[in-house]
Amino acid sequence: MPTIECDVAAARERLADAGADVEEGNTPHERWRASLGDATAVAYEDKVVVQGKNPADVTAVLEGERGGRVHAYFDGASRGNPGPAAVGWVLVSGDGIVAEGGETIGRATNNQAEYEALTKALEMASQYGFDEVEAKGDSQLIVKQVKGAWNTNDPELKEKRIAVRQLLEGFDDWSLTHVPREVNERADDLANEALDDA
Repeated sequence: MPTIECDVAAARERLADAGADVEEGNTPHERWRASLGDATAVAYEDKVVVQGKNPADVTAVLEGERGGRVHAYFDGASRGNPGPAAVGWVLVSGDGIVAEGGETIGRATNNQAEYEALTKALEMASQYGFDEVEAKGDSQLIVKQVKGAWNTNDPELKEKRIAVRQLLEGFDDWSLTHVPREVNERADDLANEALDDA
């Protein structure tokens, strides 16, 4: 359960700006509570305690003053193609793993799940305040399509490619690299664990 020492009034404002639902605290000691994604922030006098299935949904917003470069690993999984699907992502900086997560995304093809995983990894890199991103995944199709080497006739994948390009353009510098599955093992594990837990 992450605890962030901070100015709780400023933290409340940042979470509200990020779209969190903010309400009064449940006890006299709680200043306020905020829900964002799969996480809840509870503010006390000079700290915020983050709870929930995916604390990174909140910590990314509150710790987002980083800057610098991050490696963003991503992987999507679909059982049935199309079928139940999930995404996994890992952010790694020079200090080690910054954040990671996995979540189900409903029914999707494997390629749709891969795009969703890349989208989530880029969104989290942006929320954590990184200026530069090196995205890495084991789907050659996604890497080639996003970089413009391959086209797609699938309208949904075209939309996802456009959305990913817009996210990438929000960084000062970016790269997208195809890596072997064993290099991307943690993101793959997180996607499959999310499916197993669903």
